[in-house]
Amino acid sequence: MTETFTTADGIRLAYDVQGSGVPLLCLAGLTRNMDDFEPVVEHFASRAQIIRLDSRGRGASDHADPATYTIPQEGADALALLDHLGLERAAILGTSRGGLIAMVLAATAKERLAGVLLNDIGPELDPEGLAHIMDYLGRPSAYRSYDDAAEKLPKALGAQFPDVSFDQWRTYARRIWSEGPRRLELRYDPRLREAVEAASVTGDVPDMWPLFDALDDLPLALLRGENSNLLSRACLNEMQHRRPEMITAEVANRGHVPFLDEPESLAVIERFLAEIEAA
Repeated sequence: MTETFTTADGIRLAYDVQGSGVPLLCLAGLTRNMDDFEPVVEHFASRAQIIRLDSRGRGASDHADPATYTIPQEGADALALLDHLGLERAAILGTSRGGLIAMVLAATAKERLAGVLLNDIGPELDPEGLAHIMDYLGRPSAYRSYDDAAEKLPKALGAQFPDVSFDQWRTYARRIWSEGPRRLELRYDPRLREAVEAASVTGDVPDMWPLFDALDDLPLALLRGENSNLLSRACLNEMQHRRPEMITAEVANRGHVPFLDEPESLAVIERFLAEIEAA
């Protein structure tokens, strides 16, 4: 059952806690929400306390001033949730932007982390993937219903996600959009686009490798979609070079991002949790 808490600046954030065991905080991608982690709850609530957060402006959380849609602020919100739950430390499963948040927290509040699992994200972002994100960020949906989306998504995304069934695409659509009277509607604040544009206005690309290196001494795992357009294989190779013990898998027939229900994804999560438990 979704619950809420209020941040120091008065924003009501939605979260969900299910299961028992080691705390695993799930942080979603840029425009996504806690529903992306339904497979994690289904498969691992028997051995982990699965904590899912809707970042500000996403899912069931309040919209906020777009100037606060930043990775440092969203990291502070994640720590505020841990404080609200009375947890000193948690492992993080971070999808895309959620993984960037985890890396920032490793550099700024490492004592709060028990480990990090990065889902299709690293310290270098492929320009092709960034351009694709800007193509849809903040734009109205092109689909009338979940069924309409399930029929048309293979044409839009099939190159990255071949061999996805109608039912899987329908689930994908349900997690991203809500059904409105005329079309599917965004489940995030469209002004998120303003925040991303403001962050990139200088054209400078920060060096994020120090953030990745800040994960040293923490249990670390990585999933990469075989067809990802955001996490390149070259970046993956360098991450493995720097952290050869990192639990790693490439997920077949997936782009950015894996759905987390694939055999490769479940195996990595299983190994990651075992490492956290052992630590």
